[in-house]
Amino acid sequence: MIPRKLSRRSMVGILSLLALLAAGVAFAEPLPFPSLNIGVGTATKPNDIAVTIQIFILMTVMSLAPGLLIMTTSFTRISVVLSFLRTAMGTQAAPSNQVILSLSMFLTFFIMTPVWEQVNRDAYQPWKNQKISQEQAMERAVRPVRIFMLSQTREKDLALFVSLSKLPRPNNAEDIPTLTIIPAFMISELRTAFQIGFLIYIPFIVVDMVVASVLMSMGMMMLPPVMISLPFKILLFVLVDGWGLVISSLVKSFG
Repeated sequence: MIPRKLSRRSMVGILSLLALLAAGVAFAEPLPFPSLNIGVGTATKPNDIAVTIQIFILMTVMSLAPGLLIMTTSFTRISVVLSFLRTAMGTQAAPSNQVILSLSMFLTFFIMTPVWEQVNRDAYQPWKNQKISQEQAMERAVRPVRIFMLSQTREKDLALFVSLSKLPRPNNAEDIPTLTIIPAFMISELRTAFQIGFLIYIPFIVVDMVVASVLMSMGMMMLPPVMISLPFKILLFVLVDGWGLVISSLVKSFG
């Protein structure tokens, strides 16, 4: 799903830069790349201790990077909606969690590619070619990510976290810290996902109600309605091209 012009090496570099960006958000300042030398010895200079601490912090951030990156992209909305779809159909473990997470991940790559291309063009490539410093790369990398999150965040949610953080009233979006935007973006994504999930539930509930009414009118009250309605829900979903409709609606909801 990722365009060819965004190579695998560039993709790894962008994700590494975004991981350091997450570290900068967490520690309120850019985290420098430490030089790594394998060896055991006694630290004789303060710089040796500082580099060791940087290595431990970088390893910790890299372990948390997937979660941090997931919560600043479209992954949350997609995975929640697909989980609602599976529950509404009543298919239990079909599709499996691995399928839902994999589909959510690749749809996230598809949706976030323009943002990552901008990060690659404006931040990673100049930093890789030593045209800008790490601090400048961090500033350029966070800009498109902030724009994406702000475009999907409700003003009410943003105002809630601005008030909870007890910050001065911001004059514009540039005055809002990234740590305030991220939780506001997350709850906005959850709200949107629940709204889409409610709309997905409606046709399947109608099928369940019709089947239950027919069974009761026939006096077959001991037969579980779910057993009869499940094939009809699957048939209905296939006939209306359900996967295409759901995926298309999800992608367009980020437009």
